[in-house]
This record gives sequence, structure tokens and C-alpha cells, in this order.
Amino acid sequence: MQEIVVFLGPSIDRESARAILDVEYRPPAARGDIELAARHGAEIICLIDGVFFQECAVSHREILFALRSGVTVVGSSSMGALRAAELDTFGMLGVGEIYRAFRDGRLVADDEVALVFDPDTWVPLSEPMVNIRATLSRAEKEGIIDEKCAEMIIKAGRSLYFPDRTYDSVADAAIPFVGRDAAELFRSFAVEHAVDQKRIDAISVLEYVRNISSGE
Repeated sequence: MQEIVVFLGPSIDRESARAILDVEYRPPAARGDIELAARHGAEIICLIDGVFFQECAVSHREILFALRSGVTVVGSSSMGALRAAELDTFGMLGVGEIYRAFRDGRLVADDEVALVFDPDTWVPLSEPMVNIRATLSRAEKEGIIDEKCAEMIIKAGRSLYFPDRTYDSVADAAIPFVGRDAAELFRSFAVEHAVDQKRIDAISVLEYVRNISSGE
């Protein structure tokens, strides 16, 4: 198998990730980490999670350096989805629904994928908007809420600073927009049926890297 480095944090737990692709995992990428991996012999770099506000984020220049060096760079789920949408015309590969949403302009704000997490365990402590949107889409398809209600709940979620976004806080913020009954329906639905789109996309990209590294 080729030399593979995966930058991973809260999008999926390390044990589940390793069961799909047993390679070297590093913490969420900060500025310079992609270039360092490329210089140290990585042949495939998979960028899933990266830092946003704690440190300087992964730069476009270092990804372009890796691509020019012949490294395959794949992004998905979180920071990887953002950078892939920005650099796919230069050769970076993108995988997953979140990447496609940024690529197509359906999502534009970086904080759609931002969240806070425990730095020791990578356990998420807030909910990214991409997951909230996916959960609302499922609720709408199942007839729990209508399209207008979903739009208003998204508006409520967007009004919150990203570290404060949880299903409870979004439901509370939505009450003035949709009323208590609809907000409680959404809250109850999310308890049992929340969609973790970042995890779904992380699984997809790990499977993709496993396949390309083995020549499938």
C-alpha cells in the first residue's frame, strides 16, 4: 500500500476510521502540516479535519505544493471539503455531499462545518450546520416539518455563533420563528434521527482512499 497520511479529528472516531483504512492518522491539520507530510514522503494525503480558529488553517499554497510534488490530495467532510471545493480545478480530489455542496455553491460559509470539540478525545461539543441541515432535510422528507419551517430553523441556527450550536440551542432559537410546537417536533426528531453528514462523508472518503491505494 502507498504511504498514506490522514488528518482526522471529530468527524469520525479513530477506531471506526482504522477499521476502514488502517494507515497513519494525525490530528486535525494546521498550517504547514500538509506540506510537512508531503516533504516526508506521503503519497496520498487525506484531509478530513483541520483547525479553524485555534491556529492558522491549512493554506491553499501548501496543498498546491503537495499536488505539484505528485502527491494525491483528497478532501472531505470538514476542512477537507472546503479546500477540495476551492482547489479541485487544480487537482485536489473531493468526496462526499458536503464537498459537492460547497463546489456547487449551495454552501458558502466556512462555519457550516465548524464545531468545537474536546482536544483530548476529539468528541464534538457542538453541532455543525451541515449536520443540522441534513437532519432538517430528513425531517422534511418524513413529514415532520414543512419546507418553510425547515428554512426558518436553518435561519435560527445560522444566527448562533458556531460553538453554541446544538440541537437544543437551535430548537430554542427557532421558537420565535416557527412556534414552540414545531420547534419541539424538531428537537424530538433530532434526538432519535439526527443525521451526522460529516461522519457519512468521512466514511466515504476513507473507503475511496482505500480503493485507490489498492488499485481498485
